[in-house]
Amino acid sequence: MDSFEINKIITAILLVVLVVFGVGKISDIVFNVKKPDIDGYKVEITTGDSLVSKTSSENQVDIVTLLAMGDVDHGKKVFKKCAACHSINQSGGNKIGPKLWNVMFRPVGAVTDYKYSKALTAYKKEWSWEEMNGFLIKPSKWIPNNKMGFAGLKNEKDRASVILYLNQNSDSPKELP
Repeated sequence: MDSFEINKIITAILLVVLVVFGVGKISDIVFNVKKPDIDGYKVEITTGDSLVSKTSSENQVDIVTLLAMGDVDHGKKVFKKCAACHSINQSGGNKIGPKLWNVMFRPVGAVTDYKYSKALTAYKKEWSWEEMNGFLIKPSKWIPNNKMGFAGLKNEKDRASVILYLNQNSDSPKELP
């Protein structure tokens, strides 16, 4: 192969590289593309067959129908997700989260030997059926700025079962509504 053939090959390669990069630069100039300010999009999914319906700023729930779906044994299984951070035993102590023995119908933030977030300390309600259901759907949305990093329980049967299980694990379980 003589030098003339090598020059043609190198020239062809350089020409292809220039065309590829040149087309990119020219198209950027011709088609002035403005990058968006936000690099992603928020997608919210709503389900139509849910018992939860939004009205004003709070969720209204038919708690009797919801709790009828629940089962204490199923709640014990689902509670394993919670057991990484919470103790349910009467003599159990606090973990990352406060102990949940006797949590139903006590004031929010009532465990004295646990340091709650400011949001939970300022939330002056008690853990009723409705409050616990709303909190378990998505804790960060129900009580904003609380430090519980749990995504929530979307499944209604799971939530109802955990609520019944929490109610059962107390000094005096309450009657269902």
